[in-house]
Amino acid sequence: MEALPLFFRLDGAPVLLLGDSDAADAKARLIESAGGRVVRDLTADVRLAFVALEDPQAAADAAATLKAAGLLVNVVDRPELCDFTVPAIVDRSPVLIAIGTGGASATLAKALRERLEALLPARLGALASAIRAARAAVVARYPAPAGRRGFWDTALAPGGGLDPFADHGDAVAAVAAIVAGAEVPTVSGLVTIDLASPDPDDLSLRQLRTLNQADTLFHAPNIAAAILDRARRDAVRVASPPPAILPPGRSVWLR
Repeated sequence: MEALPLFFRLDGAPVLLLGDSDAADAKARLIESAGGRVVRDLTADVRLAFVALEDPQAAADAAATLKAAGLLVNVVDRPELCDFTVPAIVDRSPVLIAIGTGGASATLAKALRERLEALLPARLGALASAIRAARAAVVARYPAPAGRRGFWDTALAPGGGLDPFADHGDAVAAVAAIVAGAEVPTVSGLVTIDLASPDPDDLSLRQLRTLNQADTLFHAPNIAAAILDRARRDAVRVASPPPAILPPGRSVWLR
């Protein structure tokens, strides 16, 4: 990755905005929609700044001054001056999908956003809110993290009881019914994936799903990093064949 994608909670925090152009107005709307408070003067509690000055030299000078003061700075249309860039956003709050290109092409990010907008149901946010509300109940039912992962993997899988692309009607009722009626899932065992090539685009949907469900990933030393990157980031990775006695949870052997 060229940058670390983060979701930054504002919750009423002040965000400095310099400029009075159309671009500045757009940044003001973005800040306010994310719960921030636009300020025009630098104060001690400001941590983020947007520079939307039309004069290139003035924008560069302002960015340098603000960075020297310890702020993280975004300069409109000047990715080389930015500490962070603003992605194209698909908003299904609390689900947010951010598409960044590292400043390479805002138009490419917009094109991808438009495709995803068409794919993702408008009701996705309601489902996410219902899942968040049910977290305590699921923790009580499945105290072990592997059990919880198995439950959610099963519920949210294609065709599962909470398939994100299906219409569940009342999301709260649907989640409650799944939690109340679910059996403890089987979350152990080993799945072997024989790779067709080192290109991650050659992975099948089933193989990608298996990688994303793995708690432990065993792999041959020569497996391409691009393949390993398609697995869950918190999965344990072991560059050797699986042992006779497997660790708890789902294991995958990539070869």
